[in-house]
Amino acid sequence: MLVIPSIDLESGRSRLVSWPGAATGEGAPTDRPEVIAARFVAEGARLVHVVDFDGARAGAPANLEAVGRIAARVAVPLQVAGGLEGTEKIRLAFAAGATRVVLSLVVADRPELLAECLAVAGDWLAVGLDPRPERLAAFPWHRPVAPTLDALVGELVGRGVRRLVLSQGGSRPDAAVLASIVRAHDAEILVAGGVADLDGIRRLRDAGAAGVILGEPLLAGAIAYPAAMEAAA
Repeated sequence: MLVIPSIDLESGRSRLVSWPGAATGEGAPTDRPEVIAARFVAEGARLVHVVDFDGARAGAPANLEAVGRIAARVAVPLQVAGGLEGTEKIRLAFAAGATRVVLSLVVADRPELLAECLAVAGDWLAVGLDPRPERLAAFPWHRPVAPTLDALVGELVGRGVRRLVLSQGGSRPDAAVLASIVRAHDAEILVAGGVADLDGIRRLRDAGAAGVILGEPLLAGAIAYPAAMEAAA
C-alpha cells in the first residue's frame, strides 16, 4: 500500500508548517510546499497529493504556480485536488505539472460533466467522496434518493472511473466497509484522513486499500514517514 504525503495549499504556501524533527528540535520548519514535497520524496514517497484549498473554495484552480514549483522540484507524480471540475481546469492543472486530478462528488451527479472530464484525464482521474452515510445523505443530490456508498462506487466505476479517494475528514475509516468496497469493485481505492497512528495504517493495508493519504500526522511529525511505509508494507 502506498503512503502518500498530502500538502494543503493556501496562498501559494502549505497551510501547515512541516517540521518532522519538532520533537527533538532537529531540522527546520517550512511552509514551502516544494521543500516539503522534496523531503518526503527523499524519504521514499512515490506520489504526492496536493489540495488547492483556495481553488476548492473558488471552484477553479488558484495555486497552480505552487503546483508548478513542486513539479519542478520532485520527479514523482503529483495528484492534485481542488476546483478542477471542468475540462479546461483539468488541462490547466496538467499544464502546471499535475499527473493526476481528483474531482469532487459533484461530478457523480452530472454524468455529462464526468464524461467530458474522463475524455481529457482518462485513468488519471479520480473522484473524491466522503463514505460516511450521513455525509452522502446530506449531499444535495439531483435525484429522488441518495445512493448508498456501494451503489455510488458501482455507478462511478461503471462510467469509467478507475480511482476513488475516500475522504474521511477526522473520522476513523471503517475497515470492514472499505474491505467490502475493495472486493466488490474494480477500482483503486485511496483513503484520506482519519488515520492518526501506525495501527490505523495497518488496518487500511489489511482491508486492501491501494494507498493512504496523510497530511497533518506526517507534517507535524506525529508519524515518521519511514515508519509509515514499514506499516503499509
